[in-house]
This record gives sequence, structure tokens and C-alpha cells, in this order.
Amino acid sequence: MNVLIIGAGGREHALAWKISQSPYCEQIFVAPGNAGTAQIATNVDIAITNFEELAKFATDFNIMMMVVGQEAALVEGIADYFAENEYLKHILVVGPRKAGAQLEGSKDFSKQFLLKYGIPTAQYQTFTPETFDQGLAYLQNHAYPVVLKADGLAAGKGVVIAQNQEEAALALTDMLKNNKFGSAGSKVVIEEFLQGIELSAFILTDGKEYVLLPEAKDYKRIGEGDQGLNTGGMGAISPVPFADDAFMAKVRERVIEPTLRGLQQEGIPYSGFLFIGLMNSGGDPYVIEYNVRLGDPETEAILPRIQSDLFELFKALHDHELGQFQLSVDPRSATTIFLVSGGYPEDYAKGHPIQGLDQVMPQDSFCFHAGTKKAADGQIVTDGGRVIAVTALGQDMEDALEKANAAAANIQWQDRYFRQDIGFDLKQYLTQKL
Repeated sequence: MNVLIIGAGGREHALAWKISQSPYCEQIFVAPGNAGTAQIATNVDIAITNFEELAKFATDFNIMMMVVGQEAALVEGIADYFAENEYLKHILVVGPRKAGAQLEGSKDFSKQFLLKYGIPTAQYQTFTPETFDQGLAYLQNHAYPVVLKADGLAAGKGVVIAQNQEEAALALTDMLKNNKFGSAGSKVVIEEFLQGIELSAFILTDGKEYVLLPEAKDYKRIGEGDQGLNTGGMGAISPVPFADDAFMAKVRERVIEPTLRGLQQEGIPYSGFLFIGLMNSGGDPYVIEYNVRLGDPETEAILPRIQSDLFELFKALHDHELGQFQLSVDPRSATTIFLVSGGYPEDYAKGHPIQGLDQVMPQDSFCFHAGTKKAADGQIVTDGGRVIAVTALGQDMEDALEKANAAAANIQWQDRYFRQDIGFDLKQYLTQKL
């Protein structure tokens, strides 16, 4: 069977790498892909929201399965486009339709959904340019820190945690008055700051049954100690030490199952991944956000731990047999470290030659490309802010981190940077278990 993967980052490289291991997979295509996906699949130079060209390609190359990695395509309705065309609807699309994609496409929609169905989350209010003054007044009486979120898609960067009223007012002004995030910031959700530690939970669901995938914790801030600006993600850890059976039972009962019941009651069909960003606050899970695809860099940490054939998992989704699927997971720890361009997440240069990729040994580590391309001379060069994700498996988190850091140090380009403290906040939980 021929498979088309939609996206261009480390998540899509990891998906292609994992799907390529299946004996059922004949050819993999990635649109648009990167220099890493080109090594194991065929890149297709089509934009992720050019549905007409993607549909033509899928027909011409006998695509039977399409896995949508990037959220913009889902929010724009790629799954609807394929489902509503007679000559495309036989293709299994792993990703929800536009109605379900609202869970990520609109923070305001998702917050209303959470409150309606009694799913634990932070209290909030939403403001627009027309209610800007009310927003400022709201901030005057709010406890701090406070969280401001652009309503729409902002590549993981549309969140500000303001420590005081001055910071919060500036962030609200940037979003609603200065169009910092364009149309994504045409509404701003202001919500209470939850104390605790974050966790990413993932399911594959047909809207009724689901398979719970390995959990992960990602690290968003550019600086060590979780300081500095938000990024698309600087690293990830899986499993998460505090996510024991008791905590994950709460996640199932209080979050996952009410979410699926809510989708059914709303008449919203859902088929694909659902990523639930959680806060562990005092041992209880609270939903920070929904995403309607796998996370990045979490995908690069969880897929190497999944021993089951991903193709068979997608077939179970298609056949509505997820309830019977037994997922096999490697008990070892996986750690992912992202190597990024100097200056990221603000201005950065592209086109720097990358050395040392051949020094990453596959028996110890995996190298997933994100912002890379092949230059005219055949050299792999940087082509984005987040460039390479290095993942390692180890007997425990510290063993995996040692391997990942060693592999990351071998990869070089001008001004490259990576955090060397991924997992720093989880060591206390490891100590508690001893």
C-alpha cells in the first residue's frame, strides 16, 4: 500500500521512519518533506494546504492512506476535501475533519467544550479587539501569573505567561492591537495559571474507541531551566515518571472518555490522533489544550518506543477495532533533544552546512530532520529554526539523556544550539521512586 504523509518537520520524518518498517507499506511519499524524509521516502513539492494538487497526486500514485502531520491542513479541512470527493473517499485519512479540528484551531472553542462537558481546565475569559478595554480591566483584577493565548494557530508560540499586570497588558496589546500573530490573535483567551508540571497524552481514536499511546513531556522554552521565549519544542522525555497507572487512570476517566462523549454528543466525527496537553496539579490532571495531531518533538520520543506495526494500528482505526488492539511498548526510556539555529525562535540564518550526521549511530540514537534541505551540491543545510531532533533509548531517563547529548554534540553547524538540561525537572520523581 502507498502512503502519503502531510508535513515537513521532525514529526513527519519520524512517522515516515516508523511506517517504513511495516511489511504492508510499499511506497511512502511526504509532502513537502525535508532532507531526512528524502532518505527513506519520496518528497513531493506540494504545499500542505494545496488540496487540489494533493488530491491529484494521491490519485496518480494510487495512495491508499494519508497521514496528516501538520495541524494547518486539518484546520483548513483536508480530511473533509478527501471524504467529500467520490474518487478520494476510499483513502484512509488519519486526521479529523474540520469540525473536530476546531479543538486545536480555536482555543475559545476548546475552552467552551471543556467547560460544557465538565472536563477539568483553568477558568478563562475570551476577548477581541472590540472588547480590548474590558480585557485590560479584567487583567487589573486578575491573580498573577496569568496565561494569554492567541485563539488560532500560532506554531506553538502564541502563548504568553505574564508575571504581572504590565506584562499581561503588553501581551494583550501585541495580540489584539498590533496583530503580532495575525488572524490567529483576533481573539485572545486569558486564563488562570495552573501550578504543577506538564504532560502530553496521546490517543488514536475513531471518536468512540481509542488506543492510549505512550505519554511524553516536552520543553518549550529556549533557555535552560525553562527560561526565555517559547519555541515549537526543544526536547521531550518518554515515559514520564509521575504518570503512573493511578494518574493515567484519572486521565482516562476525567479527560479522555468525557472528551469522546462530548464529541459524540456534539455530532462531531473524529478519526485520528488527539493530543491532550495536561497539567498535573496536586496529582490531578487539568487540560491545558487540545491538539488534533501528534506533537513535535513528542513524536520523535514516543514512536521509537512503540513496537507495534503503525500500519496495523491505522488499519484498526479504519476497521473500528481500536478497542481490541494491543499496543506493544518498549519499557525503555526515550529522550529527544532538538538542535536549533542560532537566534531561534526569533531571527535566524538558513543555509548553514551541517556536519556530523554520519556520526549518529542508529544502534544508539535516531536522527530526525526538521528544518533541513539538500543544497545543489548535495550538502544537507539548515532550512529552519528547529533543525535536527536527536532521540536515544536507554535503560532509564538519565542513560537515554547521556546518549542523546553525546550524539547531539557530534552534529555541528554555525551557531547551532541545544539545551543540555532536558528532563531536569523530572529527576525529583526518579529519586522518589528509588
